[in-house]
Amino acid sequence: MREPGHPFLSDGVNFGDVLLSLVMVVIAFVLCLVATMLMVWFERKVVGRLQNRLGPNVAGPFGLLQTLADGMKLFFKEDIIPTKADRFVFQLAPYLALVPAFLTFTLIPLAGDFSEGGSASSTIAGREFFWQVADVPVGILFLLAMSSLGIYGILLAGWSSGSKYPLLGSVRASAQAISYEAALGLSLAAVILVSGTLSTQDIVAVQAGEGFGGIIPNWNVIVTGFVPFVVFLVAGTAELNRPPFDLVEAEQELVGGFHTEYSSIRFALFFLAEFMNTVTMGAIIVTLFFGGPSGPNPGGTFVGPLVGFGWFFAKLLVFLFIFVWFRATLPRVRYDQLMDLGWKVLIPISLAWLLILGAIRIARDGNIGVANDVVGDAAFVLVVGMVILGLGYWMVRTAVVNARAERMEAAGLTEVAVLPDSRTEQEIS
Repeated sequence: MREPGHPFLSDGVNFGDVLLSLVMVVIAFVLCLVATMLMVWFERKVVGRLQNRLGPNVAGPFGLLQTLADGMKLFFKEDIIPTKADRFVFQLAPYLALVPAFLTFTLIPLAGDFSEGGSASSTIAGREFFWQVADVPVGILFLLAMSSLGIYGILLAGWSSGSKYPLLGSVRASAQAISYEAALGLSLAAVILVSGTLSTQDIVAVQAGEGFGGIIPNWNVIVTGFVPFVVFLVAGTAELNRPPFDLVEAEQELVGGFHTEYSSIRFALFFLAEFMNTVTMGAIIVTLFFGGPSGPNPGGTFVGPLVGFGWFFAKLLVFLFIFVWFRATLPRVRYDQLMDLGWKVLIPISLAWLLILGAIRIARDGNIGVANDVVGDAAFVLVVGMVILGLGYWMVRTAVVNARAERMEAAGLTEVAVLPDSRTEQEIS
């Protein structure tokens, strides 16, 4: 296993290395900003088409400059700070929400030839480098840390506003983050288990090999059994505070959520952070589960890192459309449904599936010896694991139903109706 990090930093650091690193940071920042601006336009156009309307079509060709016009309008609007607000924290919070989104983006390999015999690195002025800003040994842990830090901007924005509705939105955000961070981490643990590394560059390289039969890709979405990907997609959507999990911005209840008291450029920074996080989350899903920049290149027909960027962009576009599709079609869930999904569904499923993957890995290493065959041992572990999961679900479900019946009986209720729209229990005469 190679040592993580850019090749040009392996023999010491000089002025040219520092300059190249700064250029990579600037390019990544500009690319992230442009992608965010286009994401706003893309979401408006797709939602417009899904709702049988045009979307933005006046500012620039096809409405491409609408986001730029909105940004200029917000920049020149009056910046208002509430009288009861904590001025320093109130002004700092938007940056705390924005910076972690960009720092996470620096871990994503954007290009490179990962095909057979290809090299993921390129060379400029005698310096070999990867197409990402930072290839750190603990990339996945850094990713989790940044996703946790991003919530501080929302939490502090609501607390420092001096108003109850932003405070309620920020408290909701903190509870939502705690609920879904565990499921997110467990699904990432499944990727680490099958990849054997924490480096995003190496995770892409592992997926670049041939899969089953030389036809099916070796992507982690297949290797991990699809379940961690579904958990990560749902938990990631909740982490982004996007519909149907946008309880922190519920207009019907909280006016506008944690950023109700913000205006001008500070509101624009929250807006920018939300869409930058969406692009970053899509890029993370592509990197961890769908091979990142790696893709088919029969016989080495196409050469160069831009081929990898083409595959990466195509996969990213699919998931950005999925996020927009969620927003346009799914109704907002209730808060109790949000908590139930995180604690009662996603965390148990992701934890149980991680244990099954670990047992299958032990079986493949020949450490079980039930069927004296690697495939047979893995199948045995999978079947037994599924039976145990089914039994555990039945036991928990039975206990919940019995407890509810005992509670109703103690309250003197003769018959209970559970209304599907409100989940409230009432007596029927």
